[in-house]
Parts: sequence; structure tokens; C-alpha cells
Amino acid sequence: MSSATSIAALSTARLAAAMALGVAMLPSAADALTIELRDVAPDRIERQRKFAEGSLPLPDTPDLSRLPERLTAFGAKPGTPLLIRIFKAESELEVWMRKGDAFERFATYPVCHWSGTLGPKIKEGDKQTPEGFYTVTRRQLHRIGRHPRSLNLGFPNAFDKAQSRTGSYILVHGACSSVGCFAMTNTVIEEIYNLTEAALRNGQEHVPVHVFPFRMTDANIAKHRTSPWFEFWANLKEGSDVFEQTRRAPRVTVCNNRYEFADPAPGEGGTSSPLAVCGATAAAIESLEPFFSTAALQPLLWTQAVDRLTERQRQSYAARRNLVAPRLRTSPGAPLPVPPAAMAAAGPRSGRLSATAAAALRSAISTPRCSLERASCRRFVSLAEKRATRVQRVRTATSSRTR
Repeated sequence: MSSATSIAALSTARLAAAMALGVAMLPSAADALTIELRDVAPDRIERQRKFAEGSLPLPDTPDLSRLPERLTAFGAKPGTPLLIRIFKAESELEVWMRKGDAFERFATYPVCHWSGTLGPKIKEGDKQTPEGFYTVTRRQLHRIGRHPRSLNLGFPNAFDKAQSRTGSYILVHGACSSVGCFAMTNTVIEEIYNLTEAALRNGQEHVPVHVFPFRMTDANIAKHRTSPWFEFWANLKEGSDVFEQTRRAPRVTVCNNRYEFADPAPGEGGTSSPLAVCGATAAAIESLEPFFSTAALQPLLWTQAVDRLTERQRQSYAARRNLVAPRLRTSPGAPLPVPPAAMAAAGPRSGRLSATAAAALRSAISTPRCSLERASCRRFVSLAEKRATRVQRVRTATSSRTR
């Protein structure tokens, strides 16, 4: 078989394999291979092609050149409070603006591209876009970097953390390529960003961003009854239904491994915290303290939750926590994992931990604050051990160089 024939046969085989897996293989603008799932939103491929060709704006995009006129016709102005909804299967992003005590839909924009498939983001690097209830504050407005003028969704939120989901830097940004983000093209994100920034600067504490796998109709939910995410999506539908019925941003709480929703009274913009948590969820998040770099946020969440507990709930919660026995064991002679706090206590040039730091370390690693009978707790413990091992290796290498 000739070389040319072999290459042709290989290409045919690759194409056949891709079709068997339900994916499409298309050259990008740089002639690189692009693989997209066909199971949902196949229009993402066509939108990427149009973007690469410079065919902008995409079909169904509002007239971006007439924003002032559109706002006037709508009866709003820059700075009006807003809410964002994203629907993955339909590849649509909606901006709702408040009129009186309720929100009305101002515009619907096509999402040029989002990565992954239906279902939430589970872990860092899975190239999956998240689903759930998020918020954007002024601190989450991005003005520099690869994607300037973008919105950071704040993933993982309290619900994601309680589910042991990991990831970072999930944005609504420009361009038309995505690895876990929602790409809107530069001209569209310019409008969305400006409206969001104006609302936050005008006093809106946080902009709710509701991300759904699809439009949460009874028919769509019924189609996915056999999905492993059915219960999660049914929970998201509860929040969608509250908003659809009242057109007010629901108060969202995380408790018992689910979102809970309440309709705020007219005139109320929601809680001062973007996402409140109950005591049980706060305990789960607190248990992650040795494993996440966002520990500074956890005491705030914990304090908010404890303040909401009744005395009976406090006693019940304390009793449950006391049932969690220390189960982690450190084998004799094995190197102790060193968290940053203990590392700092030991001193930058010390090859050994101080007695105080070692005692604190043993307490931290031998008394997990979650039940190891739960899969999420076991995953956190495993993650802690891996990170601690890496830290110990760095310490050993640093100590060797300074001797």
C-alpha cells in the first residue's frame, strides 16, 4: 500500500470513528482539528465557522449599534438592575432588566460557543460549562487578561463546593472559543459587560446569573427523565419556575444538597449574601478548609449559617458532628503533609516543623470534619493528601538547596 493510500485510509478511518462516536470534525480558522459533541446544540459548529469567516453579528443578534434607542424604547437606562439567564441547549443568553418590582426581558443574544455537553461542571479541566445559580459582583468584572471585559461567574459557588466540584475562572467572555466558558463574540460581550457594570456601579449589589441546561419546561424535563442529572435539573426547574411566576429574582439558599428558593417581597432585591447556606451546608464547606485556597470566605459563610440556626438546631447539629470520629491515620515514619499555615510556622529555612506546628498539623489531618462514609468527604481527603504530598516535596527540595 502506498504512503498516500495509507494516509487516505487513515483519514477515512478517523472520520468513521468520529461519526460512530457522534461527533463532528471540522477545521478551524487555523486548520486545526475541532471536535464537537453532536448530542446537543450542533449549531455551535456553524457559529464557530461564521465567526472564523468574519460573518458577524451572528443571526438573531440585537442591533448592537442602537443600544441607547433600544433602552429608551424599553423604558430603561444604563444602571437599571438586571438579571442574566443562560440556556445551553438553545445557545441563548437573556438579559432581563427591572421595571418596577419585576424583571422584563430586554434582549436575547446567541451564545457563539460553549464547551462540553448538558450537565454541570464537575472538576477542573473537564472542559464543561457549569449549571446552577451564580452571581456577579463588581470584583468579578474582568478588564484585563486574555478576555478583557468579561464576567466571572464565581464558580464554584456554595452548592458546587458542597458537592466537591472544582474549577476556576469560568467566564462569560468574547470571541467564539471556549473551555468551560460561554463565548459571546467581542461585540456582544461589550454590550452585556457595559450593562452589567453600569448596574453594579449604580448600586445593584450583585447580578444574578441563572445557568440552565435547556429551557426548563415540563416537556423538556420529561425528555430527560432517564438522565443521571434528572433530579438536579428538576431542582433547577424549581428556581426557574419561581422566576417565571413572579419575574422577581428568587432568594437562593443551599441546603441538604439542593438549592432552595423563596420569593422576596416586592421591592426587595434579595439577601445581602449572593448565595446563602444552611447549617448543614456550611459544615460541609467548613470541612473543605484544609483543601481549598478560598478558606477566607468560609468563616463568613459559616457565621451567616449559624446565625440562622435555632437553639434546637444548634444542639442537633453539634450532636451530629460529635458522631464523626477521627479516621485518618498517619503511618509511622511517613512524612507529614504540611499545610501552608504549618509551613509558615516552621520558618522559611527550617527543615523540620516546630512542636507547635506539628501538633496543629496532626490535629488538622487526623480529625476530618466530614464523615468519611460520604464519597464527597473521601474525595476531599484524597485531594488533601495529594496536595500535601506535593507541598512536602517542595519543602524537601527547598531544604536541600538551603543546607
